Amino acid sequence: MAHIAWLGKKSPFCGNVTYGLSTTEALRQRGHQTSFIHFDNPGSPGSSNTSLLANDPDVSLPYLVKSQVYTIPSPRAQRELRESLERLQPDLVHASLTLSPLDFRLPDLCQQLGVPLVATFHPAFDAGLRNLTAGTQQLTYQLYAPALARYDRVIVFSEIQADVLARLGVREDRLAVIPNGVDQEQWAPASPSIDALHHGGPSARGLSSAGLSERQKVRQQLGNQRIFLYMGRVSTEKNVEALLKGWKLVNPAGCILVIVGDGPLRATLQNTHTTDNVVWWGYESNLDTRVALLQEAEVFVLPSLVEGLSIALLEAMSSGCACLATDAGADGEVLADGAGIVLSTQGVTTQLRTLLPVLRDQPVLTAELGRRARERVLERYTLSRNIDALEELYSGLLAAPIAA
Repeated sequence: MAHIAWLGKKSPFCGNVTYGLSTTEALRQRGHQTSFIHFDNPGSPGSSNTSLLANDPDVSLPYLVKSQVYTIPSPRAQRELRESLERLQPDLVHASLTLSPLDFRLPDLCQQLGVPLVATFHPAFDAGLRNLTAGTQQLTYQLYAPALARYDRVIVFSEIQADVLARLGVREDRLAVIPNGVDQEQWAPASPSIDALHHGGPSARGLSSAGLSERQKVRQQLGNQRIFLYMGRVSTEKNVEALLKGWKLVNPAGCILVIVGDGPLRATLQNTHTTDNVVWWGYESNLDTRVALLQEAEVFVLPSLVEGLSIALLEAMSSGCACLATDAGADGEVLADGAGIVLSTQGVTTQLRTLLPVLRDQPVLTAELGRRARERVLERYTLSRNIDALEELYSGLLAAPIAA
């Protein structure tokens, strides 16, 4: 078993946080030792303490600014990271990149310490460069490519993403396509017994997951209407406004749209899109409540302009939701061939104006799409499959000389 120093995020909540916490927990369950290194203590010139103890698996590095998108470390963070790695003496460093200046210094640091270095590269992308946001993301790829070329391995989520980096100069033999995965037992359709209590009959959706109290809480807040759900960051690249406009045009009877999440556009959009059939849930920190929300939702919509491979989408699919997502990043690939409905990133509102009435009027269709979505996750996108591939990658690196 290996000792992995994991450099990642624990806050603020985002897909990278979910990825890091779920992956390191799964690695520990398989017998590996993990030391989680993350930016936690706000840095100040007068402070000099590092939270690392010789046997502490959780290491905090100081920072100046931290957001869902990027991190600016304290000037002393690099020194403390080096000292931490020297004490921990891991077999391998895995950086779930947080868009920080430290990302560019890690190859030199790990080469000096003689430790293999793996990156997971998360930034969203749209290979078609169909809008300004996608162009901005492409600049991120261009900026990172020379540094990524010096990592021993770079994990990406799809062949499309690997091709983008290869065209920017990262050697193909250093790229590894390992899609995100989710725990299919945690993110599962509601149990028949709980559905019987809620709706007076058996469920067609199948398996067990969140407790009755959490689902009751959700239903008490949302009522008995059919739930269409968005869960994620409320920001420009997520294109939530297009979803809200489409919803307003259709105004489907007996249905509510629930927006779960926070972000820079929430206040503006909430002020302009507050109606009886739109619920602004806000950020939800409770895992059981997030599970219950997806179990109660019938349809999950992800209208993003750019993506990597959305963990929220995989969680919704695993929970048995009928899923609509744009073909940004790898999301279209995940839903292709009947596992969901794939939208173009162009004209999302117009497409939803056509599709929402169909989903409203055809509950048999949404049930079938939910069944297919979960089936797709079980076939390709489980956390177990992800960890299998990760262990194979680690084994190959630990058996080979460190790349120059």
